Amino acid sequence: MDAPRTDGQGDGRGDRPPRVVIIGSGFAGFHTAKSLARRTRGAVDIVVVSPTNYFLYLPLLPEVAGGILEPRRIAVALSDALPACVHHAPGEVDAIDLDVREIGWLDPEGVHHRTTYDRLVLAAGSVHKVMPIPGVSEYAVGFRGVPEAIYLRDHVVRQIDLAEMCDDPAEREARCTFVVVGAGYTGTEVAAQGQLFTRALARSRGLDPDAMRWVLVSRGEVLAGLDEHLARTADAVLRRRGVEVHTHETMEEADEHGVVLSSGERIPTRTLLWCVGVRADPLIERLDIELDDGRVVVHETLQVPGRPELYACGDVAAVPDPTRPGEHTPTTAQHAVRQGALAGRNLAASLGYGSVRPYRHRDLGFVVDLGGFQAAAAPLHLPLTGLPAKIVTRGYHLAAMPGNRLRTAVDWVLEAVQPRQSAQLGLVRSPAIPLDTASPEVPQHHLGFPHASGES
Repeated sequence: MDAPRTDGQGDGRGDRPPRVVIIGSGFAGFHTAKSLARRTRGAVDIVVVSPTNYFLYLPLLPEVAGGILEPRRIAVALSDALPACVHHAPGEVDAIDLDVREIGWLDPEGVHHRTTYDRLVLAAGSVHKVMPIPGVSEYAVGFRGVPEAIYLRDHVVRQIDLAEMCDDPAEREARCTFVVVGAGYTGTEVAAQGQLFTRALARSRGLDPDAMRWVLVSRGEVLAGLDEHLARTADAVLRRRGVEVHTHETMEEADEHGVVLSSGERIPTRTLLWCVGVRADPLIERLDIELDDGRVVVHETLQVPGRPELYACGDVAAVPDPTRPGEHTPTTAQHAVRQGALAGRNLAASLGYGSVRPYRHRDLGFVVDLGGFQAAAAPLHLPLTGLPAKIVTRGYHLAAMPGNRLRTAVDWVLEAVQPRQSAQLGLVRSPAIPLDTASPEVPQHHLGFPHASGES
């Protein structure tokens, strides 16, 4: 979307309505656009710039890798979920001029675009936090987008297929060993779903399900910092299933043959998943604004100090936490959703629609899906485990998804009554999903980003 410069006064005064540009279509960006559109009822031109034309419901990504859900179930098209006054500009933002109030982006075909704005929202989300550990960048795979989930599913199936035809016991063992580094939400759920998936694959191919080895390595406890009930339940379920949980350990080195832990143990493997954590999108590092630990400093209204036209929310924003004075809100989906909704409200207020409010929140509890009939949930701090927790967990996810609920529920029913499909399509290869990338949500090859760009 190319747009001419205007001589308005920053609020759309002149020959066009106010233009609000939102960078990112994740939890924060999506809910900012939705909230703003609802409050302004089409009177504001809203542009969402992001590499993908969908909102990705990240909490269910492990179920895509585990062969339960198809990728499009958790990818809700922006055009289907947002009002017509919200326009999507497909591309990767590569230029922001805060003084001129203009941004530029590169579209999927390598064409460069620019547009001015009256308000700008930084909601670009986060990328993998890569540690300076030998071999990590070369041999580890992250887990932040659909390409990575598709790759992981295919890779796991391929390893089991290769193990079935392998004559070397040591190589077969390495192919049937899967190492996950990081025991936060993502790492815990990937290990839980993956362990069940590989056992099912082993049975279908005549291998011993008990030979499928999953190793979860964590610097701290499983789900450290979250509700104690969730952490304790997840740890117990994983260990009971045979997952090797290495708490208070780190990975020191990785190579093509395996990994070495801080205990000195060497684990032969062909699969290394990096789920250590995230950092704010590096896009914000180029801007002349205050950062705190890599995140944009904002007021409790989500405005950037000294730039009333600039807002930030979600993983890129260091939002003051009113429940913990002096600290910032964690980078969770719950906070991103609430901050996005508030950003939309306050943006609308800055344009004359409604009133401004500070960020406030109340912990509604968390849920963790552990695969099968196992889950841990603490809705309103009521501890649940087993089937009741599973029902609450899936009900929560269906309620939180902005679309595709019926298709997702149907996939869950089919998974309960039919064996999982195990075709290995090979659509995404490992060079397309480098760990250290600013865009884990899109494949990094000649059909994706980045491009050699040309101006238009």
